Amino acid sequence: MKFMNHMFDANKNHTRSSGCKDDSGHRDSRGNKIRFRSVSTFGIALILAAAMFLAGCTGSNPKELSGEAEGGDKVIKIGMVGPLTGDYATYGVSVRNGVQTAIDEINAEGGINGYTLKLIAEDSKGQSTEAANAVQKLIDQDKVTAIVGAVLSGETATVAPIAQDSGVLMVTPSSTAPGLTDVGDYIFRNVITDDAQAQQMAEYAVTQLDLNKFAVIYANNDYGVALKDNFIAKAQELGATIVGVESYLDGDEDFRAQLTKIGNGAEALYVAGYYTEAAKIAQQARRQGIEARLLGADGFYSEKLVELGGDAVEGSVFTAGFYSGDTSEAVQAFVSNYKQKYSQEPDMFAANAYDTMKIVAQALAKAGNDRAALKDEMFNIKDFPGVTGNTSFDANGEAVKDVVFLRVENGTFVRAD
Repeated sequence: MKFMNHMFDANKNHTRSSGCKDDSGHRDSRGNKIRFRSVSTFGIALILAAAMFLAGCTGSNPKELSGEAEGGDKVIKIGMVGPLTGDYATYGVSVRNGVQTAIDEINAEGGINGYTLKLIAEDSKGQSTEAANAVQKLIDQDKVTAIVGAVLSGETATVAPIAQDSGVLMVTPSSTAPGLTDVGDYIFRNVITDDAQAQQMAEYAVTQLDLNKFAVIYANNDYGVALKDNFIAKAQELGATIVGVESYLDGDEDFRAQLTKIGNGAEALYVAGYYTEAAKIAQQARRQGIEARLLGADGFYSEKLVELGGDAVEGSVFTAGFYSGDTSEAVQAFVSNYKQKYSQEPDMFAANAYDTMKIVAQALAKAGNDRAALKDEMFNIKDFPGVTGNTSFDANGEAVKDVVFLRVENGTFVRAD
């Protein structure tokens, strides 16, 4: 059974924005740090003010595009910004590699309308200030036609206003905080949001797994809170009962107190967090005699979940936007090519980035090397057949695509739906 990524009805003003603007001219940009959900209105104002200060209010001309001759070749420059070093480098490197894999394939097939694509990747170091400087460089100095990024939600919240004001398409393949595309019509997202996947897991658990009593244990950050709030709301809407809700901090290792409070009253335990803590929660729950089924979100999608959790995570079900074990020819070709290039299996960050670049390339082929026309063409993308499934974009620049349900079976991941 497929569940679509239901998006909000808020429409975006499709009016090109360029030059310097007062902060009051922007709509909400939400999110902080990785996969963070939202910030206060005051916090949003500070982020936008900081972004405009860092941008230097240069008023970049949207017509100043790449495409100049480099060594006799006509080149279209594509920017990428994300953490290539630091604590979150694994995410940024995967995105860069996914984009580069797509560009290499496109160039090998002749490029786009006689142009060769060139990737210019900038390191944000996981810091919003660095991300703002990087985006400004890509726009003003490198004159990129489009940017794939940013990678972390906090980065995207900071840099999206810069791209919007400069009239440069920005598509994040990984930032999942709700509201990020509200900044304007040059900002798109090709990844399923936290609220969408949490709601769909609740619906799947109730309607497909016939579960009715849930406990929730969540990471006390915006990623965990967003998952927790939306899972609980949807489960209760469907008539299910929430028998316990407990939180933990990033890096915690002892969850016995939370599990003792939860007890044995739940049929399933929804862990709103990442695989490291989830594996430990599963092991400690089993040692305390808790047999509730483990449910989770895309933070579970790592081979480390099984390596760390062992038998305790067997039978776990979680949401994801990509499945490397899909037997389709397109997915297996991508996985094989990626592994040959980088000696590792692609994760969902790499897959979303790969599809994002292929989508931008399709729009470029129709729009030509023109930023405004490229942005307009992105809204015409319908059912793009990517390795992460068919992708369309709604009026707010949000991806409309399938959620994948995966299950741990005999120590490996298999499709649950």
